Amino acid sequence: MLKQRLDQRQVQKLILAPALQQAIKLLPLTNLELVEVIDEELSQNPMVEVEGEADDSTAAADRQAELEDLGRREREAVEGLSLPDGEKAPEAESEDAYGANFQEYLDDGFRPHFRETREAVSLENTLSRSPSLWDHLNWQASLTFFDKEDREVAQFIIGNVNEDGYLMTSVEETARLCRTTPEKVEEVRAVLRMFDPVGVASLDLREALLAQMDHLQVGDEVARTIVEHHLPLLEKSDFAQLAKILNIPLTEIKLHIDLIRSLDPTPGRKYSEEKTFYVVPDIVVTKEGDEWKVSLNDEGLPRLRISPYYRALLAQAAQGHPEAQRFLKDKLKKALWFLRSLDQRNQTIARVARYIVNRQKEFFEKGLDAIKPLTLMEIAQEIGVHESTVGRVVANKHILTPQGVFSLKYFFHKSLSGDYGEEVSSLKVKDRIRRLVENEDGSRPLSDIEIGDLLAKENLRIARRTVTKYRKQLGLAPSHIRKRKALMEGNP
Repeated sequence: MLKQRLDQRQVQKLILAPALQQAIKLLPLTNLELVEVIDEELSQNPMVEVEGEADDSTAAADRQAELEDLGRREREAVEGLSLPDGEKAPEAESEDAYGANFQEYLDDGFRPHFRETREAVSLENTLSRSPSLWDHLNWQASLTFFDKEDREVAQFIIGNVNEDGYLMTSVEETARLCRTTPEKVEEVRAVLRMFDPVGVASLDLREALLAQMDHLQVGDEVARTIVEHHLPLLEKSDFAQLAKILNIPLTEIKLHIDLIRSLDPTPGRKYSEEKTFYVVPDIVVTKEGDEWKVSLNDEGLPRLRISPYYRALLAQAAQGHPEAQRFLKDKLKKALWFLRSLDQRNQTIARVARYIVNRQKEFFEKGLDAIKPLTLMEIAQEIGVHESTVGRVVANKHILTPQGVFSLKYFFHKSLSGDYGEEVSSLKVKDRIRRLVENEDGSRPLSDIEIGDLLAKENLRIARRTVTKYRKQLGLAPSHIRKRKALMEGNP
């Protein structure tokens, strides 16, 4: 039987205060993102202002008041003058007509000695957006398909083409959704594949490469046969098996492979909009003598303070204006939270950055060979914060060093143990693997086991599976594929 009742319970809960929530929100922001948050706070809270702006506006207002007062006193002095005997004051109509002709010279109001100058619009901001792949295809379709059904099918196909230029829906599914036949879809698709870029709207790599061969009128039957029937062997770089199947010498097959490589496997990328990401370092590291200096990059960040005008207004509102007092008091509390959160954010970032710099001094002086392993937990224990706090600090942050600009995450990686118990960074091991592969004999490439043996001689003992994992992370092919490529390229 269900019934309602009242009871009391004593429990412990972790409740984040508003100030703490705001500090957590500000911690992972970059400088560019922080500027947006500050602008939003300035627009919503009158208690927060930028240092210098209020002083300038107050001084300008005082100068304006002085000029207005001076003009008022001059007008009063003129009005107090009496006209000589026999003279009359000019009539109102003639005075208006006279003033209309010489208004520019008789204006007794305040006339500033400066003119507002507007910055010219940058020509870079007037450039039009480059057409996307879909815009380019739809423009060609509007000039090609005049039948209504063909145009609708073409628009549907173009809408389902990905950035690489491949059709993401099957012919049967396209025909069902367009309420037409698969033959009609294939007919339209055959026309689309000859659009610019050639090969677009293909279902797979084979169709795209064959369409480009047809467009270029390639007469190489061996290359066409490889694309049409033996693409899996080409992807594996199994050139010896290809030569055996096609019954041609291994040296001759290289010419056909070079022809295939000249084709574009992703035709749609030609019109992809590549975004340029600009990195503004949040931390700057410089060396002064024998000491490394860490400073936060506050360029572009305004210096904030509590508005003295609204603080005075709050004191006045305490005398008979309770609603205004509550409003201003709430805004003052939020402003203090915001400024305190900004200060706490800067202090936490500076502490993390200083520890990283002190830990990686040899890296900044000697390079990658001297980098040391580092974890989030290690920094958290050293500076007395939670590991998640360090994770928020290093998120999306960059540091400018004599070695270049790095993401803070770059310095966090696992450690490996050497023969004498010392810790070795995984980045150093990866760099050593990369250099071993680059300098190997092309006719006898190093296997993962041989790479592990060479690293062991350098006091870097890691398992073969670890070598394989690092090699894959570096984007290096296995030894047998590297050997085939070396033989094909004639670089033994």
